[in-house]
Amino acid sequence: MMLLRGRLDRPATSEELNMIRLGKFPKKPLGFFPTPLVQLTRLSRALGGPAIFMKRDDHTGLALGGNKTRKLEYLLGDALAKGSDVIITAGAAQSNHCRQTAAAAARFGLECHLVLGGEQPGQPDGNLLLNNLFGCHIHWAGEHRKGEDIPELEQQLLALGKQPYVVPYGGSNELGALAFAEASIELDGQHQGQPFTHIVFASSSGGTQAGLMLGRKLLDKSYRVVGNDIDKGETGQTPFARQVLSLANRTARLVGLYHQFTESELILNDRYVGEGYGLVGELENEAISITARTEGILLDPVYSGRAMGG
Repeated sequence: MMLLRGRLDRPATSEELNMIRLGKFPKKPLGFFPTPLVQLTRLSRALGGPAIFMKRDDHTGLALGGNKTRKLEYLLGDALAKGSDVIITAGAAQSNHCRQTAAAAARFGLECHLVLGGEQPGQPDGNLLLNNLFGCHIHWAGEHRKGEDIPELEQQLLALGKQPYVVPYGGSNELGALAFAEASIELDGQHQGQPFTHIVFASSSGGTQAGLMLGRKLLDKSYRVVGNDIDKGETGQTPFARQVLSLANRTARLVGLYHQFTESELILNDRYVGEGYGLVGELENEAISITARTEGILLDPVYSGRAMGG
């Protein structure tokens, strides 16, 4: 493929056009892509249901893997392009997003500050232990787990002469969503045979869903993008569905696709939220158990376990 003054010297294919749209944004490699696409034949047989495939983003490789690696490639690329020396983000005490952000910051020699919900435990374990290993600074925020206290911390760091870069909750802004438009293109290049009818995933901060909606539009696919909501949210916030639509539309404009996503294109399933974020119930336990027994795959109880349960 040759570019002449920013244009192809022949008509662009759909795949080339989409990659040109995404390729103008700075990006730093952090993971191993493409991640595997596997068919879960034994799970399908056990359920007596349709063909099920899984995109193994647990194999991205950054700090035990996870889907946030995709977003962080764009977000850390932007931070470094802007000369930032500190990364700030927020999440729950055992946030996978925070664990991967801490690792990404360490990878590029950036100071990292995590604003975590809850109170400091007597003995760190799980992701909290890993965050300590990555050398990041942890600020406990009580009931605030979605970054409510970040602006104050940012001002404190600016006063110290630092150049902080805020990675939003879940990495879910336009750059984070771009990563999952790119993931749609990656998936489309891997799958052969009968087209998918549904793409199903856990939807929490909106970036994954907005990006997959954009990817579907860029690829002109007919499959349904189904986000299983995993969080009840808090009173007084903008409704989550409206947040996802707004992010999808802003990201579309960012790449020059002037399509206005509407509620008819948003599928946000809130029937499987259970008791709320991080509270594991019978649905998640059953999904985790049957997937482990039939496929030898371990699901995360907060996100992929709830999505699979749904």
